[in-house]
Amino acid sequence: MFPMVLGGVGLAVSTGLNAYLPLLIIALADRMGSAVDLKSPFDWLSSPAGIIVLMLILPLELIGDKVPRLDRYNDLVHSVIRPLAGAMAFAAIASQDDFLNPWLAAGLGLIVAALVHAWKMRSRAAVSSATAGLGSPFASVLEDAVVIAVSLCSVFLPWANLAAVPLGLAALQRSYRRMSTGESRTIRAFQPRTRT
Repeated sequence: MFPMVLGGVGLAVSTGLNAYLPLLIIALADRMGSAVDLKSPFDWLSSPAGIIVLMLILPLELIGDKVPRLDRYNDLVHSVIRPLAGAMAFAAIASQDDFLNPWLAAGLGLIVAALVHAWKMRSRAAVSSATAGLGSPFASVLEDAVVIAVSLCSVFLPWANLAAVPLGLAALQRSYRRMSTGESRTIRAFQPRTRT
């Protein structure tokens, strides 16, 4: 039961950052291997139609999250979608084990994803404001890397989330802070030089 909870928490954290990528990873893992065995009603995620839909809507979020100003609207639109995706991801993983009630799992996923999403929105607004939008694509790529790493751990090695989740969130927090305060050398390298 504990590995399943760790997997569910990791997926809920990931969906708080990106709604569709963790769901696609779950769907592909169910479709192509034995690490995940989704039960009804969540097995529709790994159906051909489910995978196609996820692959069609994923680029909308991935691209929208990297474009300055558009990323803010993308986050606003996903204020409902990401928590619901967190609920679905946690409940889908919990469906493999009868120990945890699927409604409780969905509730936990909803709360975790909503908290992570709210933190991301607040942090990204500060990054965007401090860097005139230049930090948005850099922050988004880092978020995508954390989502992929934590989602893969959640599916294939849930115990690794004991380290992957706090390390991933800490890395993002550090990056957000450095971009917001002007400490990031990467952002400074792309900013125009001011003449004195």
